[in-house]
Amino acid sequence: MTQELTPTRTAQREWWRDAVIYQVYVRSFADSNGDGIGDLRGIRDRLPHVAALGADAVWLTPFYASPQADGGYDVADYRVVDPLFGSLDDAAELISTAHELSLRVIVDVVPNHTSDQHAWFRAALAEDTERDGGPARERYHFRPGRGIDGELPPNDWESVFGGPAWTRPPVSHHHPSKEGPSGPSDSDGDWYLHLFAPQQPDLNWNNPEVHEEFDSILRFWLGLGVDGFRIDVAHGMVKAEGLPDIGSREQAKMIGSQVLPFFDQDGVHDIHRGWRRLLDSYAGERIGVAEAWAPSPERLALYVRPDELHQAFNFQFLNCPWDATVMHAVIDASLAATASVGAPTTWVLSNHDVVRHLTRYGAGDDALGLRRARAAALLMLALPGSAYLYQGEELGLPEVTVLPDDVRQDPSFFRSNGQDGLRDGCRVPMPWSGGEPPYGFGPAGSWLPQPDTWKSLTVEAQTGDPLSTLELYRSALALRRELPGLGDGEMQWQESPEGLLTFTRPGFACTLNTTDHEAELPTPGRLLIASAAPVFSDDTVALSADSCAWWAI
Repeated sequence: MTQELTPTRTAQREWWRDAVIYQVYVRSFADSNGDGIGDLRGIRDRLPHVAALGADAVWLTPFYASPQADGGYDVADYRVVDPLFGSLDDAAELISTAHELSLRVIVDVVPNHTSDQHAWFRAALAEDTERDGGPARERYHFRPGRGIDGELPPNDWESVFGGPAWTRPPVSHHHPSKEGPSGPSDSDGDWYLHLFAPQQPDLNWNNPEVHEEFDSILRFWLGLGVDGFRIDVAHGMVKAEGLPDIGSREQAKMIGSQVLPFFDQDGVHDIHRGWRRLLDSYAGERIGVAEAWAPSPERLALYVRPDELHQAFNFQFLNCPWDATVMHAVIDASLAATASVGAPTTWVLSNHDVVRHLTRYGAGDDALGLRRARAAALLMLALPGSAYLYQGEELGLPEVTVLPDDVRQDPSFFRSNGQDGLRDGCRVPMPWSGGEPPYGFGPAGSWLPQPDTWKSLTVEAQTGDPLSTLELYRSALALRRELPGLGDGEMQWQESPEGLLTFTRPGFACTLNTTDHEAELPTPGRLLIASAAPVFSDDTVALSADSCAWWAI
């Protein structure tokens, strides 16, 4: 067990309702041993940066034993740290150091699927396929194929990464390689379901053994002192009875817009209720965070009902275009949905699976993207609820859009008709210091190449520069802690010219200009911070194009 948190705002009751949580993509944060890959000791050494930034907690992507077919989201052993990232002792020391810095620690748990190297799946492939299934196969979704000889997949489901969601392993191959089974070659057995890569077979949550195992996994990490779990694919564990066909193609594009027979099924909520009871049995308010893609804010809110999880990522906000009218509508819908179940809204602009928001907003123009990204950060941090920051956004990092094919590792890059296959661009390692790669990331190189243009974006280069994006984040987070009107609570919209958003909170106002020109309005109050300097004249102020400002009123 690790020591308790120092009494601070983060140790207060229901700390998660207004927490700022910093996402660390483990292999890209800091490398302590010179192998070019980030690790747990590297993270521990760099935690003071996160604490000084003003975050309340860190969320770590998977660091468990894994063949790394999907960046660690293919877990071979949930209770072992992959040697690539360190040891269990390193994990314990990281948790202890974080708590000394008043940072809580949230770790990923991956319950929808395992690695094809997991002992359970290896046992399933080794079972006698002449029998009608078996105990090991019942932990996964094995089904006979369609067609005369079962040569066709059991249904028409597609992988999120592209291609069929079913693979028929060769009967003679009881121990698949890292590359995983490749499809219906000379096989004559049952097919298995994988909604992601073939190396990630889906678990069957109708099997009580699966429930018992994950209860045990959660207790293992809670015993080591973690403060919560980010639940990967929290919407995916339960599949519709009978695994019915969908009847259309390009199903990945339907995720988040409609209910699919493999996602957002009502049965997932019983699982989350059980986990909430487990979390509540531990002291210190341990939390569950849903990575849930739902077709509406109302369905997303079901994941954060009082007896379920504490937070759910707001992907509607993340996907919102740079448009004041659309932003207004998305914010309203998000707040109304979570208010209906008494939960806080959780805001996020970027993560390890999407193009960085600077590049999304800029559409090829990084200077424009940076102006909008800085403004979006102030907007997000002023909204009621909790906020997630993705490592590097505080530096104004753009997406790396040019990477050699031979360094890419995103599995969807090697498949088709699924995700865009370009997730590596947001995972390029952090620049810390110095004038050339690897910019202090580690003693040697980095697993993905960093651009030569990043020397002005390092933590070292931006520290102390009042105009830098890093100092903007530090100042905004300090104000967020100090101002009683921010964090969880109410907000009220105020009338604004077209293209602008203005809302107030107790003693506070936020103004956002999404237009490409200055916008004049009555001065709301005393300027606290702005993403770009406004111009004052008598009782009015001209907000810069694509900017956001906070005011004391």
